Order: sequence, then C-alpha cells, then structure tokens
Amino acid sequence: MNTEALYKIYLQYPSVQTDTRKLKSGDIFFALKGPNFNGNAFAQQAINAGAEYAIIDEEAYAIPGKTFLVDDVLSSLQQLARHHRHQFKIPFIGITGSNGKTTTKELIHAVLSTTYNTYTTEGNLNNHIGVPLTLLKIKPDAEFAVIEMGANHLGEIASYCTIASPTHGLITNCGKAHLEGFGGEEGVKKGKGELYDYLQKYKGTAFVMWDYEYLQQMSSPISTIYTYGTKDADIIGRTMESDPFLKVHFSKGFHADISTALVGNYNLPNVLAAVAVGKFFNVPEDKIQKAISQYAPTNSRSQLLQKGSNKIILDAYNANPSSMKSAIENFSKTHAAKKVLVLGAMAELGTESMAEHQALIEEINKNSWDKVVLVDGDFLKADSPYVKFNSAAEAGAWLQQQTLQDAYILIKGSRSTQMEKVLDYL
Repeated sequence: MNTEALYKIYLQYPSVQTDTRKLKSGDIFFALKGPNFNGNAFAQQAINAGAEYAIIDEEAYAIPGKTFLVDDVLSSLQQLARHHRHQFKIPFIGITGSNGKTTTKELIHAVLSTTYNTYTTEGNLNNHIGVPLTLLKIKPDAEFAVIEMGANHLGEIASYCTIASPTHGLITNCGKAHLEGFGGEEGVKKGKGELYDYLQKYKGTAFVMWDYEYLQQMSSPISTIYTYGTKDADIIGRTMESDPFLKVHFSKGFHADISTALVGNYNLPNVLAAVAVGKFFNVPEDKIQKAISQYAPTNSRSQLLQKGSNKIILDAYNANPSSMKSAIENFSKTHAAKKVLVLGAMAELGTESMAEHQALIEEINKNSWDKVVLVDGDFLKADSPYVKFNSAAEAGAWLQQQTLQDAYILIKGSRSTQMEKVLDYL
C-alpha cells in the first residue's frame, strides 16, 4: 500500500495508535516492532478492541478486510506523517537541545496558544515514533505546530526534519548529554546542529540564545535569525530573583517583568525563548506575560513540592552533566538553613561516565550541605565521602529514618534511576 492510499484511510479515521492498551474505537493501529515485541502479533487484539484497521508488515497476521500489508510499518508511519505535514502551510517550529527543550516547548506552546490554534508534542514524544505521532494529531484547524525533537546519535535530528519540515527552529543548548551516542561534545553540537542545517538549506528562521557563542557560530549561515539573551539580542532579559521561583526583568524587546512558577535561574533561557517566539509572531505582550506566569511545570521537571515541613525541588525527569551542574549551582544559592542533595546517576555518557560523575562530586564539594545522598551507577564507584545507595527506594528509606525537619531537598537524576520514588518515603 502506498502513502497516498494510506492517507485516504487516515482522513476517514484520523486517529493513530501504536499501543493496543490505549486504543479507542475507530483508531488505526500501526503494528510496530521492537527488540522484545512484534506488533503484528497484536493486530487481531487491536481489531477486537475497536481499531478500524491495523497496518502490518508480516502477511501471516493478515485479517481480511481489516489489515493493510506494507513493507515496513515504522517507515509507513513516518511517510504518512510527512505526507500529512505537507498539507499545511503554517509555521512549524522544531525544538531540540541537550537541556530544557520540553520546558521551552511547553512555554512556547502556552504563549502561542493565547492567540493561535497551536498543536504541540505531548509530553516528550520526541523520538522516531513520537515525532510522526505528534504530526498525525495535527488537525485541519491548526495555525501553528511546535515539534520537540530528541536525539542521542548523529543523523537523528536530520531524519526528523525530513518528516516535520520545520520552517522555524530553536536549539536550547548543546551540553554534555548522550555523549556515548554522539561521541563527545563536538558530536553533540553537530547532531543538534542538524536542525540549523535544515533551516539554512530551506531558508527557515532560527531563534538563537545569543549568550552562547557556539550557537552564534553554528547559526551564522542561516539568513533569518531572531535572538534572545542577557545582552546584545533582540529580546534581552535578566534574572531578578530565583529563590526559589524565577522572576525575569526585560530591558529590550519586551516591556514587562515576568514572575514564573519555574524553579531556578537555569530556566531563564527557556523563558527568554518563549518571549522571543511570542514577540516574533506578534502575540500581545500581556498575553505572553500571563501565559508564562501561569505555566506550572509537571512531570518531575523543576517542581517545587511541600511535604510536611520540608520543601522539595523535584527535577527527576532526566539528568546529564550540564543540567546537574546547573541544578547544584542554583540550589547552592538558595537561602535555607538545611539543604539536602539526593542525586541519581547519569546515563548514556559512555567512556566519559566515570570522569563526569567524579567531576560532579568535585562540584558538590564546593559547598556545604546538611546531607548528600548518591544513588546507583557510577556514583557507586566514584570517590566521595557521601552516603550511597543502589536504588532510589533504598535512598528514600534511609532519608525517612533521618526524620528531616525544615529541610530543603533537591532530587535529581537520569530517568533510569527513577528518583521520584524517593518521594514515597518523605
């Protein structure tokens, strides 16, 4: 079945699902394969659950009148999404980066949604499956689309650009994330820079954090650039306070201060990016201010929680050396008599992992803390005077025994360590 024929079916049943547990009546089920599963084997289950059709790539699982056989289900899903995207003549904003891309995406979506009918990536569905699924959820009434793109190896962002065809783009930063897949920091820049390469080739517009010289250099071939930062930019803003919530004062391009519910100075670039995109697309300033002020982080991203007499910064969705360092630096400046660090190991750092964990311990050593708890991975092998545990649950149980009172606690770690489980014990 070719893409055009599949698209005609999609227009009749414009709801796509890859997980039978989430199926609704009238969905089209794409039977994807993975290392430990074969979606083709669930085709009958999908039809029984109400799916209108199942797209399969193994003839043995065919169901007369209910399945369509393709060469490769994943490729068909991506080609369908690409075809659907090209039915729209609206701005598509691609967002990538080592840190902050989901928060930036959410802020930009909040700002644009005040004025335009805007679709965006749900959660962090930003991979080879999530990007096409996001595109296929865009309805004909769309005026804007904001697409998050994650990557852990070279060529990945380029592949997403061929599917999503961004007209505008934003790289939050290029830090020490996924070093194993990218082969080092220069590889990270090259990989994330594939978004800039696409914008240059197709005469798109880049929103650039002008404080970062490497982004200035990387974006220089792009003909249209709109800048934000703390100096020498189209939008200039600086931190007024961040203890704990960030408040931003603007001195150029925007004429109001913004108080946010975001914890930490490291969220400043995310706020500046959202303001820059809003201003570029003529969103009224009062709506930009209100949208950002009212945005509340969720999903373990810089959330401030209260448990008894203790305050907790939960930033446990993910972690890499760059974001860990920023979080620790910011937390060290917080005014609190009793500060506790609970840090989970960082993943996907390859041969640099041990050195990066040890470097982080040196960063921790620069300040005094009431307690420091390290969890899992190379934190267990690193040389440090701090208490260590194999799991977040073990760390939580130990903290529970400490009967903390009036403490300020930072919980952060890579997704694999599931550091949010510490909350169950506090």
